[in-house]
Amino acid sequence: MGEVLVKGKAAKEASFALVDISTEEKNEALSKIADQLILDQGFIIEENKKDLEAGKQNGLNDSVLDRIMLNEKRIGDMAEAIRLLIELKDPVGETIETIEKENGLRIKKNRVPIGVIGMIYEARPNVTVDAATLTLKTGNAVILRGSSSASFSNQALMKSIHKALEKSNVPINAIQLIEDTSRETAKELFHLKEYLDVLIPRGGKSLIDTVVREATVPVLETGAGNCHVFIDETADYQMAENIVVNGKTQRPSVCNAIETILIEKKWFEQYGKSLLEKLAELEVEIYGDEAVQSAFNSAKLATEEDWYTEYLALSVSVKVIKNVDEAISHINKYGTNHSEAIVTKNQENATKFLNRVDAAAVYHNASTRFTDGSEFGYGAEIGISTQKLHARGPMGLQALTSSKFFVYGTGQVRN
Repeated sequence: MGEVLVKGKAAKEASFALVDISTEEKNEALSKIADQLILDQGFIIEENKKDLEAGKQNGLNDSVLDRIMLNEKRIGDMAEAIRLLIELKDPVGETIETIEKENGLRIKKNRVPIGVIGMIYEARPNVTVDAATLTLKTGNAVILRGSSSASFSNQALMKSIHKALEKSNVPINAIQLIEDTSRETAKELFHLKEYLDVLIPRGGKSLIDTVVREATVPVLETGAGNCHVFIDETADYQMAENIVVNGKTQRPSVCNAIETILIEKKWFEQYGKSLLEKLAELEVEIYGDEAVQSAFNSAKLATEEDWYTEYLALSVSVKVIKNVDEAISHINKYGTNHSEAIVTKNQENATKFLNRVDAAAVYHNASTRFTDGSEFGYGAEIGISTQKLHARGPMGLQALTSSKFFVYGTGQVRN
């Protein structure tokens, strides 16, 4: 039996044991994990250096290397995030609905763990800790499969997590890492339907598309964010500039960053050049349509592919359009159902945009950078769902639960 099957079977068994673990016991285990990460930070950083050195030799760009890099501050932040997670309410056992039938049956719909969750993700070793602790808090077992670019870091983090679990009442097999990062193990995970209840991919569009296309396990899509901002005719210039600059430059490598700017023609004629000059000042590479190119010579001509592209870098595509209807059509064709924004003083256009754009989060006069579990008040997130079933948008603890009906009777039978 291969590594994936062995760990799948062990995770399933652990998930049954987790049902009887109390909130206090889960929180105690989380506290021990936070402490252990700090105790082991020297070893974790040394292992992380191996990944960084290999990444440089393999030609990984600076933004990817930054996502992989761990230092004392980042490990401290991980530990602090776990301590904040301890303070959050445990959703497991919460009664969602109560029904009292005339025949005396009492029916309760309660939150329960999903069971066994699979996570397949790229580059970021912090996801190892995020996924491990969020699934633990919700009473789920988890099988983690990171990428080869963070292999040493992920294994070091898992050693710390297991050291902590050994001192707790939580079974060690509740949190497992597939150390073999080959494509073969990924494919095995895609088809581990006997043991996995759901598979969550977290990474770029290519990874997510592959998982959705190939997996037979139910998939929760997360992450890919070709996000747009539409600047309407009545938009205030300073507001529009602030939103665009924040959305594009504050942290360009994340999924809620702006990748395309759509600008109403009259607004563009009056303010477009100023906005593009501001972006160029901030070293943003601009890909524009012919109208953009004619007004701003340093813009490169956008191709059809650019409208689909999630740059995750200081690059943006810009298109001049007629009205809000064209903006909606463009976004619904090229977007990834993540986060979309309109800047306007026209309430009718804002309402039309918010209602008709197909996305997990839609914004009026605000940056798309707010699509985040902590910003939405969840305190923590496993990812941002871009699909419509089970969960949509930032997924907090409740999104890692399912429901079960508890039916209490006194001998009732159905006529």
